[in-house]
Amino acid sequence: MLDLRRLQLLREFSARGTIVATANALGYTPSAVSQQLATLERETGVALLDRSPRGAELTDAGRLLVTQSEEILALVEATESILAEQSDVALGTVTVTAFPTAAVAFAPLLAPPLRRHSEMQLVLRQTLLASGTQKVQSREVDIALIDDWTGQHPGRTSDSGLRHVHLLKDSLVLAVPENHRLADPSRPVVLRQLLGESWVVAPEGERSRYGTDRLMAEVGGLPSATWEFEGLGTILSLVSSGIGIAAVPALAAVSAPSGLVCRSLPAPTPERHVYAVLRTGTLRRPAVQVTLSALRGAAHTVEEQLAELTDQAPEGSVR
Repeated sequence: MLDLRRLQLLREFSARGTIVATANALGYTPSAVSQQLATLERETGVALLDRSPRGAELTDAGRLLVTQSEEILALVEATESILAEQSDVALGTVTVTAFPTAAVAFAPLLAPPLRRHSEMQLVLRQTLLASGTQKVQSREVDIALIDDWTGQHPGRTSDSGLRHVHLLKDSLVLAVPENHRLADPSRPVVLRQLLGESWVVAPEGERSRYGTDRLMAEVGGLPSATWEFEGLGTILSLVSSGIGIAAVPALAAVSAPSGLVCRSLPAPTPERHVYAVLRTGTLRRPAVQVTLSALRGAAHTVEEQLAELTDQAPEGSVR
């Protein structure tokens, strides 16, 4: 009989492309991965990998087994969820991964509601990579918090087998030093006022730079000086020190340092949507349902925090 863990290992190799990358992703040694895949070949009776001094790649039989393993693992997972549903108690571990600003905002809000479920454990991991969906698909995690700037619901175009649950909308805000000329909440921000300002931005190509680039395209000019730094927390700290202004998602400013003011931008404001993505086969698992409920409750609280974060832009704000 095929070992499910080895099937999952084969799927991971298919996604990563090399033994070393597979080992690094799963926390194994390369030799352990090779041994497990060799054992799977003995179980199936066919060669699954074509090995050479330059590496290894899947054979036709290996690719076929990877395709079949998707259905096998999904069916097993769905069956486990159905069986778990027979119990009224949320059991086991639920692993959630989140991008940095979501992890910081959601973590303190998830602990209280989950304390009522002593038989389950939540593991929340922060990730710096835009790999949440991939981690869910590979079964490294149960739920991933992801962001989307396109405005198109990712569930409409994503591969089957995933469910996207919308949690909140996160608008871009303008962060300025508290003594800056644009810090006065009684005066709405006008985009042409941003011309010639010194900006603190993420490096080009970073996901957190996307909203800023859209805003600068609307402003129609180049900043007088640009400071490029990794991490929204670092950017906000530098704004508070007075070296420039920044456009950041409001979610990042929830835990911003003192010394800065967040201003609403005129509509239409660049915004992103935050989703929880999970495999449909886990939806009936009580522990996953409890976690989703806690995420929705936390998202509602975060939305209230975001509403209080900035001044409300008056209707008809000048662009």
